[in-house]
Amino acid sequence: MNPDRRDRLRDAAIEVLARDGGRGLTHRAVDRTAEVPSGTTKNYFPTRDAVLRAVAERCLEQYLALTDQLAAGPGPADREALVTLFRSLLENVAGPGRSRLLAVLELQAEATRRPWLSGILDPMASGDFAGFELAQRAAGLPVTRQRAAVVTLALHAAVPHLLTDGPGTLAAAGLDDPDRFVRDLLDTVYPPDANDRTPRRATAP
Repeated sequence: MNPDRRDRLRDAAIEVLARDGGRGLTHRAVDRTAEVPSGTTKNYFPTRDAVLRAVAERCLEQYLALTDQLAAGPGPADREALVTLFRSLLENVAGPGRSRLLAVLELQAEATRRPWLSGILDPMASGDFAGFELAQRAAGLPVTRQRAAVVTLALHAAVPHLLTDGPGTLAAAGLDDPDRFVRDLLDTVYPPDANDRTPRRATAP
């Protein structure tokens, strides 16, 4: 089978899943989005599970390409560079990464009923925990596994809120300003002056 057409179908399936959700992921919908003759998707991916697997594998490929690109660089040299890195990742959620991340959320829901999907998706989440910990170490922060995990979990938790774009929720979480969100997160987990823990005295109103 034609590998270029296969990738075109897989990319179209990501768009369908992101746009229409799991119920909208049909062979015909992928055919229409890919602008190929009716029946093409079914020839490449005969069942719905085969389409889901194709989407998951394509999302993983895109994730690995992104992480390889980041790993090829020197890594954040200091705290400020780490802020820039994490902020850019959050900004990517509403930008180029939106369709892939929406598709991944749909796949995660499907994985609760199809455990084999979890095996394909798992390297993405586990890769973030390892990669984000390395980034925090490169920036010179006093990293422990637990601290690094807290930062990664907070960034992961931000994703669905950024995708749904509810102004009240974004404001409540501080995500209406991604730069401030990242700085506050790092300041909470890694206080800038860890030796200065003196409580501030309350002032009279």
